[in-house]
Amino acid sequence: MFAHGMGGFNNILGFDYWGNDYGVFVGDPCNGFFELNCNPYLDDRQQTFIAQVPAFESSEVRGLDLAADIEGYMATAGAGFVNIIGHSQGALDARKAARVLYERRGYTAVKVLISVSGPHRGSPVARYILEKGPGVTDVLDTLAKYFGDSVYEQGNDGYAGAMQLIYDDFDADDGKVTGMKAFNLAYPVDSQYAARYLSVITAQDGLSVNPALFLLNTFFFDIDGNGYCSNDCGKDGIAGMGDGVKNEADDDGMVGINSQQVGYRLNYREKLIGRGTVTTVSNLGFVDSANEPTFEQATSSEFILHQDHLDVIGVGPDTFDELGFYAALIDSIARFDLPPRRWLFPPFKPSPEPNTENP
Repeated sequence: MFAHGMGGFNNILGFDYWGNDYGVFVGDPCNGFFELNCNPYLDDRQQTFIAQVPAFESSEVRGLDLAADIEGYMATAGAGFVNIIGHSQGALDARKAARVLYERRGYTAVKVLISVSGPHRGSPVARYILEKGPGVTDVLDTLAKYFGDSVYEQGNDGYAGAMQLIYDDFDADDGKVTGMKAFNLAYPVDSQYAARYLSVITAQDGLSVNPALFLLNTFFFDIDGNGYCSNDCGKDGIAGMGDGVKNEADDDGMVGINSQQVGYRLNYREKLIGRGTVTTVSNLGFVDSANEPTFEQATSSEFILHQDHLDVIGVGPDTFDELGFYAALIDSIARFDLPPRRWLFPPFKPSPEPNTENP
Protein backbone atom coordinates (compact mmCIF):
# COMPACT_ATOMS: atom_id res chain seq x y z
CA MET A 1 0.00 0.00 0.00
CA PHE A 2 1.44 3.37 -1.05
CA ALA A 3 0.43 6.40 1.05
CA HIS A 4 1.14 9.76 -0.60
CA GLY A 5 2.24 12.98 1.04
CA MET A 6 0.75 16.47 0.96
CA GLY A 7 -0.43 17.61 -2.45
CA GLY A 8 -0.24 14.19 -4.04
CA PHE A 9 -2.10 11.21 -5.39
CA ASN A 10 -1.50 10.28 -9.01
CA ASN A 11 0.78 13.26 -9.53
CA ILE A 12 2.37 16.22 -7.80
CA LEU A 13 3.45 19.36 -9.63
CA GLY A 14 2.61 17.56 -12.88
CA PHE A 15 4.92 14.62 -12.20
CA ASP A 16 3.81 11.06 -11.45
CA TYR A 17 3.89 10.74 -7.66
CA TRP A 18 4.85 7.07 -7.35
CA GLY A 19 6.81 6.84 -10.58
CA ASN A 20 10.20 7.27 -12.10
CA ASP A 21 11.19 10.23 -14.28
CA TYR A 22 9.39 8.66 -17.25
CA GLY A 23 6.04 8.01 -15.61
CA VAL A 24 6.43 4.31 -14.84
CA PHE A 25 4.61 3.31 -11.63
CA VAL A 26 7.17 1.87 -9.21
CA GLY A 27 4.77 -0.83 -7.99
CA ASP A 28 3.77 -2.26 -11.36
CA PRO A 29 5.35 -5.69 -11.99
CA CYS A 30 6.00 -6.82 -15.55
CA ASN A 31 3.24 -9.44 -15.68
CA GLY A 32 1.55 -8.46 -18.93
CA PHE A 33 2.29 -9.78 -22.40
CA PHE A 34 5.15 -7.68 -23.81
CA GLU A 35 4.55 -5.10 -21.05
CA LEU A 36 7.23 -2.41 -21.20
CA ASN A 37 6.15 0.40 -18.85
CA CYS A 38 6.57 -1.60 -15.66
CA ASN A 39 9.06 -2.34 -12.89
CA PRO A 40 11.24 -5.27 -14.03
CA TYR A 41 12.71 -5.76 -10.55
CA LEU A 42 9.45 -6.89 -8.96
CA ASP A 43 8.09 -10.41 -8.63
CA ASP A 44 5.16 -10.70 -11.05
CA ARG A 45 2.88 -11.84 -8.20
CA GLN A 46 3.39 -8.58 -6.34
CA GLN A 47 0.16 -6.77 -5.44
CA THR A 48 0.27 -3.02 -4.90
CA PHE A 49 -2.36 -0.36 -4.37
CA ILE A 50 -2.14 3.44 -4.24
CA ALA A 51 -4.37 4.98 -1.60
CA GLN A 52 -6.17 8.26 -2.27
CA VAL A 53 -6.72 10.63 0.63
CA PRO A 54 -7.34 14.42 0.66
CA ALA A 55 -4.35 16.19 -0.85
CA PHE A 56 -4.35 18.91 1.83
CA GLU A 57 -5.63 18.03 5.29
CA SER A 58 -4.49 17.00 8.74
CA SER A 59 -3.30 13.44 9.31
CA GLU A 60 -6.23 12.96 11.66
CA VAL A 61 -8.48 13.24 8.59
CA ARG A 62 -6.13 11.70 6.05
CA GLY A 63 -5.23 8.75 8.29
CA LEU A 64 -8.87 7.85 8.80
CA ASP A 65 -9.42 8.00 5.04
CA LEU A 66 -6.32 5.86 4.49
CA ALA A 67 -7.65 3.21 6.88
CA ALA A 68 -10.90 3.09 4.90
CA ASP A 69 -8.97 2.71 1.64
CA ILE A 70 -6.93 -0.12 3.12
CA GLU A 71 -10.00 -1.94 4.40
CA GLY A 72 -11.63 -1.64 0.99
CA TYR A 73 -8.54 -3.05 -0.68
CA MET A 74 -8.23 -5.90 1.84
CA ALA A 75 -11.86 -6.86 1.29
CA THR A 76 -11.46 -6.85 -2.50
CA ALA A 77 -8.14 -8.72 -2.48
CA GLY A 78 -9.11 -11.14 0.29
CA ALA A 79 -6.06 -10.06 2.30
CA GLY A 80 -5.77 -10.30 6.06
CA PHE A 81 -2.67 -8.14 6.35
CA VAL A 82 -1.10 -5.17 4.60
CA ASN A 83 2.25 -3.38 4.40
CA ILE A 84 2.44 0.40 4.00
CA ILE A 85 5.10 2.60 2.39
CA GLY A 86 4.33 6.21 3.29
CA HIS A 87 6.14 9.24 1.91
CA SER A 88 6.28 12.53 3.84
CA GLN A 89 2.88 13.19 5.45
CA GLY A 90 1.79 9.80 4.14
CA ALA A 91 4.03 8.23 6.79
CA LEU A 92 2.07 10.09 9.48
CA ASP A 93 -1.23 9.03 7.92
CA ALA A 94 0.02 5.43 7.97
CA ARG A 95 0.63 5.57 11.71
CA LYS A 96 -2.93 6.70 12.38
CA ALA A 97 -4.33 4.15 9.92
CA ALA A 98 -2.38 1.36 11.63
CA ARG A 99 -4.00 2.15 14.96
CA VAL A 100 -7.48 2.49 13.43
CA LEU A 101 -7.12 -0.89 11.69
CA TYR A 102 -6.01 -2.53 14.93
CA GLU A 103 -8.97 -1.14 16.83
CA ARG A 104 -11.46 -2.09 14.13
CA ARG A 105 -10.14 -5.57 13.36
CA GLY A 106 -8.84 -6.61 16.75
CA TYR A 107 -5.40 -7.68 15.55
CA THR A 108 -2.22 -6.18 14.06
CA ALA A 109 -3.23 -5.82 10.42
CA VAL A 110 -0.15 -3.81 9.37
CA LYS A 111 2.92 -6.00 9.23
CA VAL A 112 5.49 -3.47 8.01
CA LEU A 113 5.25 0.32 8.03
CA ILE A 114 8.03 2.09 6.14
CA SER A 115 8.41 5.85 6.47
CA VAL A 116 10.20 7.65 3.62
CA SER A 117 11.15 11.26 4.50
CA GLY A 118 8.48 11.41 7.21
CA PRO A 119 8.24 14.63 9.29
CA HIS A 120 7.53 12.81 12.56
CA ARG A 121 8.76 15.74 14.65
CA GLY A 122 7.63 18.48 12.31
CA SER A 123 8.98 20.56 9.44
CA PRO A 124 10.23 24.16 9.67
CA VAL A 125 8.71 24.81 6.25
CA ALA A 126 5.23 24.51 7.78
CA ARG A 127 6.15 26.97 10.54
CA TYR A 128 7.58 29.38 7.98
CA ILE A 129 4.32 29.34 6.00
CA LEU A 130 2.06 29.75 9.03
CA GLU A 131 4.05 32.61 10.51
CA LYS A 132 3.71 34.61 7.30
CA GLY A 133 0.13 35.24 8.34
CA PRO A 134 -3.14 35.38 6.40
CA GLY A 135 -1.55 36.74 3.24
CA VAL A 136 0.32 33.47 2.74
CA THR A 137 -1.97 30.99 4.47
CA ASP A 138 -4.99 32.24 2.52
CA VAL A 139 -3.09 31.70 -0.72
CA LEU A 140 -2.07 28.24 0.46
CA ASP A 141 -5.66 27.36 1.31
CA THR A 142 -6.94 28.74 -2.00
CA LEU A 143 -4.40 26.67 -3.92
CA ALA A 144 -5.26 23.62 -1.83
CA LYS A 145 -8.95 23.95 -2.58
CA TYR A 146 -8.45 24.77 -6.26
CA PHE A 147 -5.97 22.03 -7.09
CA GLY A 148 -7.10 19.57 -4.44
CA ASP A 149 -10.83 19.85 -5.08
CA SER A 150 -10.53 19.92 -8.86
CA VAL A 151 -8.05 17.08 -9.20
CA TYR A 152 -8.84 14.87 -6.23
CA GLU A 153 -11.88 15.50 -4.06
CA GLN A 154 -13.61 18.25 -2.15
CA GLY A 155 -12.84 19.20 1.43
CA ASN A 156 -9.15 20.13 1.25
CA ASP A 157 -7.84 22.39 4.00
CA GLY A 158 -4.32 23.72 3.43
CA TYR A 159 -4.24 25.50 6.79
CA ALA A 160 -5.02 22.27 8.68
CA GLY A 161 -2.37 20.46 6.67
CA ALA A 162 0.29 23.02 7.58
CA MET A 163 -0.66 23.01 11.28
CA GLN A 164 -0.25 19.23 11.29
CA LEU A 165 3.38 19.49 10.27
CA ILE A 166 4.73 21.62 13.10
CA TYR A 167 5.71 20.14 16.45
CA ASP A 168 3.71 22.18 18.95
CA ASP A 169 0.08 23.25 18.87
CA PHE A 170 0.19 26.30 16.61
CA ASP A 171 -2.88 28.06 18.00
CA ALA A 172 -3.69 27.34 21.63
CA ASP A 173 -6.87 29.45 21.43
CA ASP A 174 -8.62 27.73 18.52
CA GLY A 175 -10.24 25.02 20.66
CA LYS A 176 -8.38 22.07 19.15
CA VAL A 177 -4.98 20.53 19.75
CA THR A 178 -2.83 20.14 16.64
CA GLY A 179 0.81 19.43 15.84
CA MET A 180 3.13 16.45 15.90
CA LYS A 181 3.77 16.38 19.65
CA ALA A 182 0.13 15.54 20.37
CA PHE A 183 -0.14 13.33 17.29
CA ASN A 184 2.83 11.23 18.40
CA LEU A 185 1.20 10.64 21.78
CA ALA A 186 -2.10 9.64 20.19
CA TYR A 187 -0.60 7.37 17.51
CA PRO A 188 2.59 5.95 19.02
CA VAL A 189 5.14 3.59 17.57
CA ASP A 190 3.53 0.45 18.97
CA SER A 191 3.90 -3.18 17.85
CA GLN A 192 0.16 -3.65 18.39
CA TYR A 193 -0.50 -1.28 15.51
CA ALA A 194 2.34 -2.27 13.14
CA ALA A 195 4.64 -5.23 13.67
CA ARG A 196 7.68 -3.39 12.23
CA TYR A 197 8.46 0.31 11.93
CA LEU A 198 11.27 1.30 9.55
CA SER A 199 12.50 4.64 8.18
CA VAL A 200 14.37 5.85 5.12
CA ILE A 201 16.22 9.07 6.00
CA THR A 202 16.75 11.46 3.08
CA ALA A 203 19.04 14.46 2.73
CA GLN A 204 20.13 16.45 -0.30
CA ASP A 205 23.85 16.44 -1.06
CA GLY A 206 23.94 19.70 -3.04
CA LEU A 207 24.75 17.98 -6.34
CA SER A 208 21.28 17.01 -7.54
CA VAL A 209 18.52 19.09 -6.01
CA ASN A 210 14.97 19.50 -7.27
CA PRO A 211 14.61 23.02 -8.77
CA ALA A 212 11.67 23.94 -6.51
CA LEU A 213 13.59 22.94 -3.39
CA PHE A 214 16.73 24.67 -4.67
CA LEU A 215 14.81 27.94 -4.95
CA LEU A 216 13.33 27.46 -1.48
CA ASN A 217 16.77 26.79 -0.08
CA THR A 218 18.43 29.67 -1.92
CA PHE A 219 15.96 32.53 -1.46
CA PHE A 220 14.10 31.73 1.76
CA PHE A 221 15.95 29.56 4.24
CA ASP A 222 18.17 26.52 4.60
CA ILE A 223 16.94 24.00 7.15
CA ASP A 224 19.41 23.28 9.93
CA GLY A 225 18.17 19.77 10.59
CA ASN A 226 20.69 17.75 12.58
CA GLY A 227 20.71 19.33 16.02
CA TYR A 228 19.20 17.90 19.21
CA CYS A 229 17.17 19.03 22.19
CA SER A 230 13.84 18.22 23.78
CA ASN A 231 10.75 19.95 22.38
CA ASP A 232 10.90 22.86 19.94
CA CYS A 233 13.96 24.54 21.42
CA GLY A 234 14.82 26.34 18.19
CA LYS A 235 11.30 27.75 17.83
CA ASP A 236 11.25 26.75 14.18
CA GLY A 237 8.39 24.24 14.28
CA ILE A 238 10.47 21.11 14.73
CA ALA A 239 11.36 19.12 17.84
CA GLY A 240 15.05 19.84 18.24
CA MET A 241 17.30 22.61 17.05
CA GLY A 242 20.09 23.06 14.56
CA ASP A 243 23.77 22.54 15.22
CA GLY A 244 24.58 25.98 13.79
CA VAL A 245 25.81 24.73 10.41
CA LYS A 246 23.11 25.05 7.76
CA ASN A 247 25.00 24.34 4.58
CA GLU A 248 25.38 20.60 4.98
CA ALA A 249 23.50 17.40 4.12
CA ASP A 250 21.22 17.49 7.15
CA ASP A 251 17.85 17.88 5.41
CA ASP A 252 16.09 16.98 2.18
CA GLY A 253 14.81 20.49 1.49
CA MET A 254 11.61 20.00 3.47
CA VAL A 255 12.43 17.87 6.53
CA GLY A 256 15.55 17.64 8.71
CA ILE A 257 17.16 14.30 9.47
CA ASN A 258 16.38 14.89 13.16
CA SER A 259 12.67 14.57 12.34
CA GLN A 260 12.61 11.50 10.15
CA GLN A 261 13.37 8.34 12.14
CA VAL A 262 10.78 6.10 13.76
CA GLY A 263 11.54 2.46 14.42
CA TYR A 264 14.80 1.30 12.87
CA ARG A 265 16.70 3.18 10.18
CA LEU A 266 17.09 1.53 6.76
CA ASN A 267 20.19 1.55 4.58
CA TYR A 268 19.71 1.46 0.80
CA ARG A 269 22.58 0.49 -1.49
CA GLU A 270 21.98 1.38 -5.10
CA LYS A 271 23.46 -0.76 -7.87
CA LEU A 272 24.51 0.40 -11.30
CA ILE A 273 22.51 -2.42 -12.87
CA GLY A 274 19.54 -4.15 -11.27
CA ARG A 275 17.68 -3.77 -8.04
CA GLY A 276 19.52 -2.31 -5.05
CA THR A 277 19.50 -3.78 -1.56
CA VAL A 278 17.93 -2.66 1.71
CA THR A 279 19.18 -3.63 5.17
CA THR A 280 17.96 -2.73 8.63
CA VAL A 281 20.39 -0.70 10.73
CA SER A 282 20.42 -1.70 14.38
CA ASN A 283 23.42 0.17 15.79
CA LEU A 284 21.50 3.48 16.04
CA GLY A 285 18.74 1.79 18.00
CA PHE A 286 14.96 1.75 17.71
CA VAL A 287 12.93 4.96 18.01
CA ASP A 288 9.92 3.82 20.00
CA SER A 289 8.93 7.29 21.19
CA ALA A 290 8.60 9.64 18.24
CA ASN A 291 8.90 12.63 20.58
CA GLU A 292 12.08 11.42 22.27
CA PRO A 293 14.80 10.09 19.94
CA THR A 294 18.31 9.88 21.32
CA PHE A 295 21.02 12.38 20.40
CA GLU A 296 22.56 9.87 17.96
CA GLN A 297 19.23 9.10 16.30
CA ALA A 298 18.49 12.78 15.76
CA THR A 299 21.92 13.85 14.52
CA SER A 300 23.61 10.86 12.87
CA SER A 301 24.40 11.20 9.18
CA GLU A 302 24.95 7.45 8.84
CA PHE A 303 22.85 5.52 6.34
CA ILE A 304 21.24 8.55 4.73
CA LEU A 305 19.78 8.28 1.24
CA HIS A 306 21.17 11.29 -0.62
CA GLN A 307 18.00 12.34 -2.39
CA ASP A 308 15.84 15.35 -1.76
CA HIS A 309 12.23 15.28 -0.61
CA LEU A 310 10.73 15.23 -4.11
CA ASP A 311 13.29 13.35 -6.20
CA VAL A 312 12.84 10.28 -4.01
CA ILE A 313 9.32 9.91 -5.42
CA GLY A 314 10.32 10.63 -9.01
CA VAL A 315 9.44 14.33 -9.13
CA GLY A 316 12.08 16.03 -11.23
CA PRO A 317 14.75 14.68 -13.55
CA ASP A 318 17.74 13.02 -11.90
CA THR A 319 19.80 9.84 -12.10
CA PHE A 320 18.17 8.10 -9.13
CA ASP A 321 16.62 4.72 -9.99
CA GLU A 322 13.20 4.91 -8.34
CA LEU A 323 12.19 1.51 -9.74
CA GLY A 324 15.18 -0.17 -8.13
CA PHE A 325 14.70 1.66 -4.83
CA TYR A 326 11.04 0.79 -4.29
CA ALA A 327 11.57 -2.75 -5.56
CA ALA A 328 14.29 -3.13 -2.91
CA LEU A 329 11.90 -1.87 -0.23
CA ILE A 330 9.21 -4.30 -1.37
CA ASP A 331 11.73 -7.14 -1.52
CA SER A 332 12.86 -6.40 2.04
CA ILE A 333 9.22 -6.51 3.19
CA ALA A 334 8.75 -9.89 1.49
CA ARG A 335 11.87 -11.30 3.16
CA PHE A 336 10.50 -10.41 6.60
CA ASP A 337 7.76 -12.97 5.96
CA LEU A 338 10.04 -15.80 4.84
CA PRO A 339 9.70 -18.97 6.95
CA PRO A 340 12.63 -19.80 9.23
CA ARG A 341 15.59 -21.43 7.52
CA ARG A 342 15.71 -25.20 8.02
CA TRP A 343 19.18 -26.73 8.02
CA LEU A 344 20.03 -30.38 7.36
CA PHE A 345 23.22 -29.72 9.32
CA PRO A 346 23.24 -26.60 11.50
CA PRO A 347 25.89 -23.98 10.66
CA PHE A 348 28.89 -23.68 12.94
CA LYS A 349 27.76 -20.21 14.05
CA PRO A 350 24.21 -18.95 14.55
CA SER A 351 22.99 -17.22 11.44
CA PRO A 352 22.24 -13.50 12.03
CA GLU A 353 18.71 -12.28 11.60
CA PRO A 354 18.10 -11.71 7.88
CA ASN A 355 18.08 -8.16 6.63
CA THR A 356 19.94 -6.77 9.64
CA GLU A 357 23.01 -4.57 9.58
CA ASN A 358 25.10 -3.78 12.65
CA PRO A 359 28.42 -2.21 11.63
